[in-house]
Amino acid sequence: MGDFLTAAVAISVLFIGLPWLILHYITKWKQSPTLTNEDERLLDDMHVTARRLEERLQTIERIIAADNPDFRPSMPRREFPESDFRNHDYARRD
Repeated sequence: MGDFLTAAVAISVLFIGLPWLILHYITKWKQSPTLTNEDERLLDDMHVTARRLEERLQTIERIIAADNPDFRPSMPRREFPESDFRNHDYARRD
């Protein structure tokens, strides 16, 4: 009797409880709030600030390299493709 009860509970948890738990949290995840317009503006501002800081760093490295021919930048220069990030839908989940 005890073995049957243990097997019944294990099968119930495996085939009923686990799928219910997974579907419950998938539903909660899909209902979670997305980015607000203010959040998107903040992300855009941070992106612009990061670009400006990158340009400043490159300018400083060029000045140092002109003064010191042995200078090597700590990181290779990265070129970012010019994309219109303002049209990106940050709320979309890919």
